[in-house]
Amino acid sequence: MEKMKFFFDKEGDILDISLGEPEEAISREIGDDIIIRMNAQNEVVGVTVLNFEKRFEKSKMKEDLPLFAKFSLIQ
Repeated sequence: MEKMKFFFDKEGDILDISLGEPEEAISREIGDDIIIRMNAQNEVVGVTVLNFEKRFEKSKMKEDLPLFAKFSLIQ
């Protein structure tokens, strides 16, 4: 199971979410300042949200992202 790592660059207003250890990937903007990173197996290994604080400031912390996530508790 991959651990999620979050990094927020306040100056750049960028939220970066990585799944597992860093690996070679290609980036693809999927719209509205959201970029996904995909590995050679075509699996999503990361997501970048540009203008993160600005986005949530306008929406009062309610925002839909075009992603599906499955969470499990690490034992």
